[in-house]
Amino acid sequence: MIALSSLVPSQEPARVAATLLLALLSAGAFGDAPPHAAPAVIVPIHGEINDIMTRSIDRRLEEARRQGVKTVIFEMDTPGGLVTSALDISKRIKKLQDEQIRTVAWVRDQAYSAGALISVACQRIVMSTTASIGDCAPIMIDPVGGLQELGDAERAKVESPVLEEFRESASRNGYNALLCRAMVTVGEEVWWIENPQTGEKRFVRAEEKERLTGLRAPAKTEGATSAPAAPTDDEDAAGAWRLVKTYADPFGKERLVDQPIDRKDTLLTMSQSEAVGYGFASGVAADESALAELLGLPAPPQSLEITGWEKFAIWLNSPLVRGILFVVVLIGAYIEFQSPGLILPGATALVALAIFLAAPYAAGLANIWTIVLLVLGLVLIGVEIFVLPGFGIAGILGVILVLVSFLGTFVPAEPDLPAFGWPALQGTWDAIKVGILTMTSSMIIAVLGIIMLIRYLPETWIGRRVILSNPPAVGMLAIDDVYPQVGLGDIGVVTGALRPGGLARFGQDVVDVHSQGEYVDAGRRVQVIRRDGMSIVVRPLDEPRA
Repeated sequence: MIALSSLVPSQEPARVAATLLLALLSAGAFGDAPPHAAPAVIVPIHGEINDIMTRSIDRRLEEARRQGVKTVIFEMDTPGGLVTSALDISKRIKKLQDEQIRTVAWVRDQAYSAGALISVACQRIVMSTTASIGDCAPIMIDPVGGLQELGDAERAKVESPVLEEFRESASRNGYNALLCRAMVTVGEEVWWIENPQTGEKRFVRAEEKERLTGLRAPAKTEGATSAPAAPTDDEDAAGAWRLVKTYADPFGKERLVDQPIDRKDTLLTMSQSEAVGYGFASGVAADESALAELLGLPAPPQSLEITGWEKFAIWLNSPLVRGILFVVVLIGAYIEFQSPGLILPGATALVALAIFLAAPYAAGLANIWTIVLLVLGLVLIGVEIFVLPGFGIAGILGVILVLVSFLGTFVPAEPDLPAFGWPALQGTWDAIKVGILTMTSSMIIAVLGIIMLIRYLPETWIGRRVILSNPPAVGMLAIDDVYPQVGLGDIGVVTGALRPGGLARFGQDVVDVHSQGEYVDAGRRVQVIRRDGMSIVVRPLDEPRA
């Protein structure tokens, strides 16, 4: 099931800087218009629906206008996405119709959630031979109790904009409104009935089915059986209607109808045969040639594909890529702090961090509160380093806030949920889970990478090259050549507080040292306990008592 929780609105503030990344990636996407106008084009919509996809569709629709096309076919293969993006795309499709451009949704594989919303915005829906469409309801997951249904109030808030868009599209394009509602709302049955005298068929709720057919739901009392109701004096007398038993699928086969076609505990999801049989889709096309024949086009339409830059922007938002970026941030920051002045590791970490943060904003996934937490966390870390060294509370809280802000870049917003509200939908918790797994895995890999660098880098060809590239008197990794007078067990005095790095005096020499992670006040005596290639490790000595 694809929950509507993947259809969640994101906030617009704080995206200006992030969208610069997308603008950069989309540079050069427009080309010159071809010399001859095409009768139709295909606009593929594959993968997750987000702001990057919306901007890509904008670009391709503008290209279609420049070509003077009269039919735009949206090739759907998507599990869903952001509600704001889906609503934006739906409005753009309807704008094409206002411009007298025919719109068709070709469900190539799946059109779930946001994909169903976009498909219904088109004037016609065509299915492929293995396609399905539907499944848009919101559900909630409790961290303790597991999967639960939303309450009436919460459901109404989440469903309202989606149902309204479905209603408007159904009215405009002639789709059955009850079937559209069944894709979004649980708790209602949908039955398919027919009048054998007139041949009319209807999709109705349970109450209407009972009134028109006289068929009652089975009694709940144990051992009781259902019985048809007595005929009424209604114009549509009970018994004049009956349940539809079979329908002809697009392949010429008679199929049995599983009544009700949508149960109270399910969401309507239609296969290609059901969509055509119910009259929701207008036909089946296996490929572009069959599609052209079905739509009356003179030739198979050409595709306006997503560009390589747009694919790259979407790729940047994948958990794998973001995890690798986080590893680069951690390792680069560690090397820079351990060996100040190298510049390259720190610069690499900053670039990776910028991409890590900007990519989700460009895709419409992150929210303003993540920036607020990040700034607060950095401020607290700065206070810990420069104002209140030694206590640790500000630094620990700052690190936690920074990590939470990073986690927030994986999480889409929920409709009508405050910026710091408790998540209610399954998709939000799923996104949190993905973020936690990605960041935890990245931190483990980064720690292992740092250990391997400390242990093996000095002995590698690259490590030896680094040593040779430095000035001959100061080898970055050959610290024994720099401070030969400082040995294990030597005692010195801290001249600059260790946080955990700093300076200590041994005799007449002031050298760079590191504690084992603790803060050491200036003037405190320390003893050398280890020499690790790039650093001298010391421990504070107990102060003598009077």
